[in-house]
Amino acid sequence: MSDVATTTGPGRPITGRFVLICLLVFFGLIIGINAVMMKLAIETLPGTEVDSPYTASLAYGNEIEAARVQATRRWAVIAHVARDSDGGASVRIEAKDHDGKALTGVVFIGRLERPADRRLDQTIELAAIGGAIYRGRVARLAAGQWDLVLEGDRDGDRVFLSRNRVVLK
Repeated sequence: MSDVATTTGPGRPITGRFVLICLLVFFGLIIGINAVMMKLAIETLPGTEVDSPYTASLAYGNEIEAARVQATRRWAVIAHVARDSDGGASVRIEAKDHDGKALTGVVFIGRLERPADRRLDQTIELAAIGGAIYRGRVARLAAGQWDLVLEGDRDGDRVFLSRNRVVLK
């Protein structure tokens, strides 16, 4: 047997320059990915629920009192949202007082609000069609969860507010 020693030549030495380049590439890649993710997150941010949380907190007491007064009226307001074959939605509201008579002098305003993205909110023009019935329609409404917000105004004052979650297929 022969004693043949295999030797490998000296490898490339790790220099300060090589380490600096590796660090710059590594952190440059991390910073670049973070910048792209921040840009995408900011562009798709739907916004806040309210523009000023401080102002909303001050108005909270008034909302509680308005809800208490609304409950004493014992109105029956029933809403139905139906998906149309063309991708829109029809809204039908039946509004009666505590005696079962049609509400008079109340103008209803409706909104379909997207819980996750208020940029997709749709206003519904509700028209009284006789008796206690109001109807409205929204063209081209995406499927999914929506909040149906109904407000009833009488002489410029809000006398009714309802918020209900609906799922459209």
